[in-house]
Amino acid sequence: MYSRHEYGNIIWVDLESPARSDVERIIEEFDIHPSVAEELLVPSVKARAEYYGEYAYLVLHFPALRHSHKTREQEMDFIVGKNFLITTHYDLIDPLHKFSKLFDTQALLNDHQGSEHAGMIMLSMIKKLYKAVEHEVQVVRQNLHDIEDHIFSNHHVEMVSAISRSSRDLLNLRHTIEPHRDTLQSFELFAPQLFGQEFMLPLKTLTNEYYRVHNHIVRETESLHELRETNNSMLTTKQNETMRIFTILAFVTFPLTLIVDVVNIDSEYNPLLHHQYDFWYVLGILLVVACFMFVFFKVKKWL
Repeated sequence: MYSRHEYGNIIWVDLESPARSDVERIIEEFDIHPSVAEELLVPSVKARAEYYGEYAYLVLHFPALRHSHKTREQEMDFIVGKNFLITTHYDLIDPLHKFSKLFDTQALLNDHQGSEHAGMIMLSMIKKLYKAVEHEVQVVRQNLHDIEDHIFSNHHVEMVSAISRSSRDLLNLRHTIEPHRDTLQSFELFAPQLFGQEFMLPLKTLTNEYYRVHNHIVRETESLHELRETNNSMLTTKQNETMRIFTILAFVTFPLTLIVDVVNIDSEYNPLLHHQYDFWYVLGILLVVACFMFVFFKVKKWL
C-alpha cells in the first residue's frame, strides 16, 4: 500500500508491504539506488544504518508483543533525505498510523514549526514508536505487580508459568531494542553531513529516549529476577514443610505399626493375646506411645 503525505516542502511516502511497482515509483521520483529499493521488498534480519550521500537508510525493529497484527516484532525501514522521508513496514503499526493523522492535521493547519527538514520528522516518528515500546514495558510492569500480589497470596505454583511468560516478554523486548544503540551511533556519524551540526542535539535527545526505554526494560528484568528468587524460595520452603510433615507422620506411624504387629504374634507366651481386654490394652499402649512421641517432637521443636 502506497500513501503520500506533504508537509510544507517535505514529502513523506509510507509503504506497507510494498509491491514492486511502489518501489519503482520511489526509485524514479527520489532517485533511490536500486539496491536500497530492493531491500524494501522483503523484511531485513538486522538493524543497521547506511549513508548514500543524499540520503540515509536505516532499519530498526520494534517489539510489539500485544499491538502487532502478525508477529511479536515489527520492522521499520527509513530512507531519509533533506526534503523527503520514505518509510516501509510489513504490518499495520498503530503508533505510525496515529502519527500520520497528526502529520496530516499539522499540514492542514500549516504548522511547520520545528520541521525544517525530513530528519526532524523521522525523529518525531521514532519517538512515537519508543512511546509504544514503553507502553509494552508498562504492561509487563503491571503483570509483575500482579505476580507479586499472587506470590504473597500463596499461589506459588501458578506463578511459575506466569513468571516464565513475563520473562519471555522482557527477553523479546530487550533483544529487539538493543540493536538500536549501534544503529543510532552509526547514524550519528553521518547525520551532520545530511542535516547540519545543529541536528545533533535533537538526535542526542532521541538517543536519550532509547536509553530511557532500555533502562526501563533492564529494571523490570531485575525486578523479575527478584520475584523469581522470592517465589522459588517460598515454593521450596512450602515443599520442605510438606516433606517434613510427611516424614513426621511416617516416623510416628512406624513404631505404632510395629507395636501392633508384635502384640499380634500368635504365641502362647504372648500375655495380651486372647486376653479379655487385649484390644483396650493395645489401644492404651498406642495412645501412651503416641503422646510420648508428640511431647518429644514438641521438645525438639519438630512440630
